[in-house]
Amino acid sequence: MKLLEVDKLTMDFGGLRAINRLDLCVESGEILALIGPNGAGKTTFFNCITGISLPTSGEIFLASPGKNRKKLNGMKPNLITKRGMARTFQNLRLFPNMTALENVMVAHHCRTSSRIIGALFRGSSTRAEEQKVLENSYQILEKFGLIPYINEYAKNLPYGAQKRLEIARALATNPVLLLLDEPAAGLNSHETLELNKMIIRIRDDEGISILLIEHDMKLVMSISDRVAVLDYGSKIADAPPDEIKRNKAVIRAYLGEEFSA
Repeated sequence: MKLLEVDKLTMDFGGLRAINRLDLCVESGEILALIGPNGAGKTTFFNCITGISLPTSGEIFLASPGKNRKKLNGMKPNLITKRGMARTFQNLRLFPNMTALENVMVAHHCRTSSRIIGALFRGSSTRAEEQKVLENSYQILEKFGLIPYINEYAKNLPYGAQKRLEIARALATNPVLLLLDEPAAGLNSHETLELNKMIIRIRDDEGISILLIEHDMKLVMSISDRVAVLDYGSKIADAPPDEIKRNKAVIRAYLGEEFSA
């Protein structure tokens, strides 16, 4: 099943074409890596499909289980999240003066039914929902090894823990597709290895498909089912990792000779 389908996506900034008629899909149960040189258009692509930027042309569709295939063009980011697509960012966007627990709890908002009246009068249904959010948030933090930081402000966590917390918060929205923007950036080798295991666990145990942007090629080649390569906004390759390693156009544009077989 195709979860995400992008058809001829184009994004222009004045006279600069950041994305050029890009076709891309993500299958259910797949880990797809999007790689390419700095400035290739990878983060711009993420911004377009998550509603942060409005593409110049092209179409974006998301198929969530139990829901009809939906066109995302023009949809607000919070509604795209509610449809089942969540993301992290290159630069951490945690709530720094909230605790780790509060950061995860607030992410449940798109899935809760309580509104202002319920929050004011705190009826039994509202209290039950709040308790469920609390329990679920605790479970997510436990899965990510963040229980020791549960009551710490996000700004006080070690950098590696902050990265895990941002992924945990994204998962609290109950996505079918998780977008990770350079999740290994700034991590040491041990933290990167743990991230490797975490991403596979999210896919295998939670049943969530993953689309990631990453420059750590060891990580990309070890976890990805498929790798798509951008260069100057155009897709120059889309294949399993072993084929990407041998692709001459990709080697010239990005990987370098050390990856050629």
